[in-house]
Amino acid sequence: MSNTLQEKKLKWHNLALMSFVMVWGFGNVVNNYANQGLPVIVSWLLIFSIYFVPYALMVGELGSTFKDSKGGVSAWIGNTTNRKLAYLAGWTYWVVHIPYLAQKPQSVLISLSWVFFQNGKVIKSINPLILQSITLVVFLLFVWVASRGITSLKRIGTIAGTSMFVMSILYILLVLAAPAITGLKSATPNITLKSFIPDFNFRYFTTISMLVFAVGGCEKISPYVNNTENPSKQFPKGMIALAIMVAISAILGSYAMGLMFNSNAIPKDLKMNGQYYAFKMLGQYYGLGNALLIIYALANVAAQVSALMFSIDAPLKVLLADGDKDFIPQSLNKTNKYGAPINGYKMTTILVGILIIIPALGIGDMNTLFNWLLDLNSIVMPLRYLWVFLAYMLLKSARGQAYSSDYKFIKGNKAGFIAGLWCFAFTAFACVMGMFPKDVPAFSSQWNFQIALNLLTPFVLIGLGLILPKIAKKTNGKSGKTAA
Repeated sequence: MSNTLQEKKLKWHNLALMSFVMVWGFGNVVNNYANQGLPVIVSWLLIFSIYFVPYALMVGELGSTFKDSKGGVSAWIGNTTNRKLAYLAGWTYWVVHIPYLAQKPQSVLISLSWVFFQNGKVIKSINPLILQSITLVVFLLFVWVASRGITSLKRIGTIAGTSMFVMSILYILLVLAAPAITGLKSATPNITLKSFIPDFNFRYFTTISMLVFAVGGCEKISPYVNNTENPSKQFPKGMIALAIMVAISAILGSYAMGLMFNSNAIPKDLKMNGQYYAFKMLGQYYGLGNALLIIYALANVAAQVSALMFSIDAPLKVLLADGDKDFIPQSLNKTNKYGAPINGYKMTTILVGILIIIPALGIGDMNTLFNWLLDLNSIVMPLRYLWVFLAYMLLKSARGQAYSSDYKFIKGNKAGFIAGLWCFAFTAFACVMGMFPKDVPAFSSQWNFQIALNLLTPFVLIGLGLILPKIAKKTNGKSGKTAA
């Protein structure tokens, strides 16, 4: 019996490989290269050493400490503080998906345009308001599909996501081999050591939120801490291996981008179309035409659709199932005959619809709109990581002394608290700096419009979480009396 259980335990290399697929994607390489060029390689080294490794190891200790909790971060906060903060942590984890959901239909349309036209001109040529109206229709279509309880697209997306991951690794290998095999010459001229050194100016610091966004989400790994053999030794080894794997992928991927795209003259639409340009050019290097591009674009369509479906449904169900009923109106739990929380879907649709249409009224072209929404995700998504670091600080304070763990990242409470505070402060700093628009003339009408949206969106989204408990207080009691 013990041998069977031992066989089921994860070893460090199993954990590292699983986590790598969960955390990393080719888009992380493209988006950050678009922001910084080849100097991003040094930025990657910095972000992994001072942020990603401690982040992952803190998650390991929290997961091991609260191994019986199913609510993730909200349960960690609930155990170390109170129900109200636990609800706010759960709300934050759900509401930060709203900008993500607003961009996913865009990504579906962009992928489809590359499948059918093999270029990025079509989407860029459409009026932003018209395209965002189409985007809203696409989103409404998938809300309807999700409300019917159809899950097959999610399974297709898992296969497509794995295919994209394999192709991303293949891309790096083929580009790095291209100079020897095809005689490829670097698009970035005169690469020297200086080419990799960032210019630590104001604009640079506005881009670090995208780096934080890229390496975030380690809390997904927490359920596996207690499935790891000898977690005190195997888990940190697995997380360090993960950091090394991600670092190698990021560094080699960024260098490969530097061979394809001039680091000193980065295309303005690289964030929107860079992945497709890369596979189109790769096919040309090896005489395969647009075959690799079409395969990648098709896989991306399926993966984006799956991510859209999953993100409409799963985070909302987690919020409603794990959320404290004293803070969430019971009406949001109303389900249709397919088991979908239909009122929760309506709330999601209203918030996403606003975020799809309003920016199109003040942002003049589709490429700028896409880049802005991507940057907004890098501002809003990391807000959920703040709760992870708060939970760790609380665990290392007097509040956490009643809990024990099989695995400890830092044994000393004071040192652990400082590490948590550092990651909390760094994340908050990255989010604030990310609010300043990039590549738009300062204080122009575009700049003013973008920074206003960047400031308002997080406050409005989080602020809505403070309103729901008041609605719940007024309505839940009435609904309970009616039911009685």
